[in-house]
Amino acid sequence: MPYSVGLQSAATAFLSAGFATQFTVAVIVFLGIVLITSALQKEGVDAPKFLPGYSLFHIIPFFRKRYDFLNWGFHATGQDVFQFQLLRNTVVVVSGETARETFFTAKGLDLTEGFKILSGAIPMVRGVTSDLQTRRISLIHKRLANVQRNLPLSSLIPYLLEDTRKMMEGWGSSGKFDPFDKVYELVFQLTIRSLSCAEISDDPARVARLKKLYDTLDTGTTPATVLIPWLPTPAMIQKLWATKDIYEIVIQAINDRESSGISRNDTLQMLLDFGDEKLVVVGFIMGLLIAGARATGTTASWLITYLGGHPEWRSKAAAEIESLLASKSYSLENSESPTNESPTSPISPFSLSSLAARLSAIPLEAWENETPILDALIRETTRVAQPHTAMRRNLGPELYINNKIIPTGAYVIYPFSDVHLDPELYPDPWKFDPGRKEVTHVPFGYVGWGGGKTVCLGTRLAKVELKLLTAMFVLGFRHSVVDKMGEPSNPLPVPNWNDILLCRPPAGPST
Repeated sequence: MPYSVGLQSAATAFLSAGFATQFTVAVIVFLGIVLITSALQKEGVDAPKFLPGYSLFHIIPFFRKRYDFLNWGFHATGQDVFQFQLLRNTVVVVSGETARETFFTAKGLDLTEGFKILSGAIPMVRGVTSDLQTRRISLIHKRLANVQRNLPLSSLIPYLLEDTRKMMEGWGSSGKFDPFDKVYELVFQLTIRSLSCAEISDDPARVARLKKLYDTLDTGTTPATVLIPWLPTPAMIQKLWATKDIYEIVIQAINDRESSGISRNDTLQMLLDFGDEKLVVVGFIMGLLIAGARATGTTASWLITYLGGHPEWRSKAAAEIESLLASKSYSLENSESPTNESPTSPISPFSLSSLAARLSAIPLEAWENETPILDALIRETTRVAQPHTAMRRNLGPELYINNKIIPTGAYVIYPFSDVHLDPELYPDPWKFDPGRKEVTHVPFGYVGWGGGKTVCLGTRLAKVELKLLTAMFVLGFRHSVVDKMGEPSNPLPVPNWNDILLCRPPAGPST
């Protein structure tokens, strides 16, 4: 029987085939189009140079070994600006002082659109955390600013210290632990306390469940789930189920609050009192929880690690906090664990209950303005161990960066390593040295919290959390860094910038 080769016959045969066959053919055709498009790439006169090779081979390195991939791109092209394709998306990578300044100040470069396509680890619910109206995004940002005003932030400090005490007591009085597990769990709890509600933060089982679900989102973020989210891969299905469960936990907490009729002093109550629509409340909690916990957790884990390997800085931090305790008036009358210690007596390494009570009496103003050592420690940690790549999308007209055109609709990324690991700005850049002089002679010489029109909106809260947990740890424990055999780690672990979530070293330190 002769084979039919006409278009109509081919279409009929395709439609009569099973789903598996249709799906396979669709994927093959899609990849074929991408390969043909990649082969036909042409550079305009002012266009950034393309990376060599087929664009399909750039996808996995971008997501899995981003630091190495971007460095290779600058080396392979010999340029300070280059471009490549992520399927049909044009991505331009920029570097250098002039590019950095333009990147952080150009009005047309949009943070939300850039982050959405190139990251993908935020739980996406249409109308809740994605595809938001500009008005709703602005409202969420405004509410985050409300959380960080003096009064609510001051009232939050005792709760954060109490959470820290409970979790640190669970670590035991001696032994080993991995800071990238335990310290990250602590920061997650603090972020839940700061940005959600008592119904969740007071329930260890709910907190643990949420962390597991957000971890599923992280591990399930693959090139396929980000670039072709319609493809029902196992990872995509896992992400969808995790997102559904997170949504239900948050909704249940909101419903519990509303049905109880009890008013509490937390962020959820603030959102409800403002009369915000439920989608805004849910989007605020779902989106900001992981955004806050991830970056602050990375910084906290490395900060504790560095203090364990630099006893001189640990001593300076402890002395600064003890000085605050000695100079500030406070009372333990309302403490659940009263103590007979005098205000100036040395703090026992394991009296975490009295320590939390004493620290909670230090006013917010002192934590923010009278802790230069802690500020230097946080700044240096975010410089050397925060593997961030800033992402934008050009929603405005064409613009030029380093004399190279950035088309409308193109994605633009700037790796923080370009400035933070620049030996001309930071000699011996991988060395942890909080005593470095601040770089002030070039624009945006430090961008640990963003820069220009896109500074991290949760900076104030994150710094307070970092200072509180550091104070509890250095005064509540003695610690050092050891390897997997329990021997002193020399040299100290080096941040892995290819790990875009935790910057975690391959083996992982113990303290």
